[in-house]
Amino acid sequence: MAGKKDRVGELERLISYHQDRYYNGHPEISDAEFDALWDELAALDRSNPLLARVGADFADGFPKARHLLPMGSQEKASDPEAFIKWAVKAGHGKFLVQYKLDGASIELQYADGFFRKAVTRGNGEIGDDITPNAARMRGVLPTLPARFTGGVRGEVMMTRDVHDALYPDKANCRNAANGLMKRKDGSGSENLRVMVYDAESSDLASPFATETSKMEWLSRMGFETVPMTVCDGPDSVIEHRAHVMDMRESLQYDIDGLVVKGDEIDPADMRRARPEKQIAFKFSLEEAVSTVCGVEWSESGSLYTPIGIVEPVRLAGTTVQRANLCNPGLIRAMDLRIGSRVVITKRGEIIPKIECLVENPPDAVPIGMPGSCSCGTALVDEGTRLYCPNPACPKRILHRVEKWLSVLDVRDFGPVVVRKLFDSGRISSIPDLYGIGKDELAGYERMGPTLAAKILRNLRVRSRVSLAAFIAGFDIEGIGETIAQKAVSAGFDTLEKLRSATVEDLSLIEGFGDITAAAFVAGLSSACPEMDALLASGMVTISPPVAGGPLSGMSFCFTGELRSIKRSEAEALVKSSGGQTRSSVSKGLSFLVTNDTGSGSDKNRKAGKLGIPVIDEGSFLKLAKDGVWTERVPGGS
Repeated sequence: MAGKKDRVGELERLISYHQDRYYNGHPEISDAEFDALWDELAALDRSNPLLARVGADFADGFPKARHLLPMGSQEKASDPEAFIKWAVKAGHGKFLVQYKLDGASIELQYADGFFRKAVTRGNGEIGDDITPNAARMRGVLPTLPARFTGGVRGEVMMTRDVHDALYPDKANCRNAANGLMKRKDGSGSENLRVMVYDAESSDLASPFATETSKMEWLSRMGFETVPMTVCDGPDSVIEHRAHVMDMRESLQYDIDGLVVKGDEIDPADMRRARPEKQIAFKFSLEEAVSTVCGVEWSESGSLYTPIGIVEPVRLAGTTVQRANLCNPGLIRAMDLRIGSRVVITKRGEIIPKIECLVENPPDAVPIGMPGSCSCGTALVDEGTRLYCPNPACPKRILHRVEKWLSVLDVRDFGPVVVRKLFDSGRISSIPDLYGIGKDELAGYERMGPTLAAKILRNLRVRSRVSLAAFIAGFDIEGIGETIAQKAVSAGFDTLEKLRSATVEDLSLIEGFGDITAAAFVAGLSSACPEMDALLASGMVTISPPVAGGPLSGMSFCFTGELRSIKRSEAEALVKSSGGQTRSSVSKGLSFLVTNDTGSGSDKNRKAGKLGIPVIDEGSFLKLAKDGVWTERVPGGS
């Protein structure tokens, strides 16, 4: 699509520009912002040549020199899910984990144990020869205690104390180091240090056979090496990363993630523009470490959901003080306590999530669980959920009424109005909503006849609903409209057929399983009297299933603002045309609909990764009309 092509071109220009600014010591955006541009380009055009190219750090006035050891870029993972995906593919028996230093890459070249040349990263093959400047840096050894010929790769770093004392005018240590190492007169180079993490011998007989022995050899030679930890598996790496995130501010230098690789030396992989056997497991602006100060229990219908109260921390540009704990089982599995140090992630969630435990200090105390509901019933703790089992629980009844209005998208009939009617005893079920008169509703505080008439008109205009929406509106535990539609599509397309379906029947439907099927059957049975009363009133009827509609078999997710149609109307159009709507982008989705097809939003990026077509409003309306979609080829008619 033209929008995709335009966005790829824009990303190429932005990445090239910011690479040049970065490598020449004048970055304008943060690493995380640059990574977001890179990841978006990879999602839209994985084979783009720019992804295999290294940005150049050339500076005028320095001679050029070729590397002995290739200095390509690394694959990146910014969250545990992406890292685990790489780890499974890489297949390492154990993982060597090093700090990813936030400095400037350099290659030190030796001949027979004598330092000969220092070359910057440049374009990955040729860089600037800054030998006179490097010779003044700490950690650059003029001679080695062995007759080694080859390259040693490291990072030019500035420590935080040097930055604070001598270069506070520079934005950060990396910017200051990049500037100093390229000074023509070499002044200030003595304030820099080189930490090393890789080497390759030019001789046939290499002094090291594994990555571990390589690091030991570098240390014996007298180099300052990057700290390394050996982890047994991916989970161990993720746990180690959490600890590093918590303590990295105590380091003398800046790091922006971890480098993870196996112990085997693979020369062919090292020579790739983007090695596959190692990865940069980066930190993210969407992650932070904080302390659990308390827990609040959010009550929604029968469910009790724990919300962690944490020490305020900056996360993706906002101050976070609350984080989702999901359920009691997660609290126990992570051994979370009041006082726990935890990693918090945002990644698009409205309420950030506690991802993992860093540590439990000695004074951390267990998190208490509520034992009974406000209705007096003992709560049931199933691990994945804590809930009140009482079907007559007032909170449960109120939530069902609110759910019905939400599923039908009844405007202006919000929680405040529902609460007034519920607290006064006027409604205690869904059918009660349809017996309220205009004058009666107008008598409630801050209501009036105009608003009352509007609310009731909005309610009664939604008189015909699909079977899936009808079922979802009765708030059966774990049964939303999507799951209900799966049952309808499987042939249980009338209320009578659904009521006669057994657990065994429903468990055969894709996406159900025994637990969901049992919940469906039990919930439907419990709601029968209320459903029958509502249908008997004649105020609501179930629409017959759409057979062979233009959108039959298709699913749609809408994001952003629509111009010619409201989102609720677009979703209603999908359903009336035989299709399904979803609230999120996931595997199996047919289309993501947005008028900003080239944006870098989370949904657009995820759709790109999953190969889901992203279409605009006009394409959607045309598709809804004729049921045929043809991908537009850039440059075509």
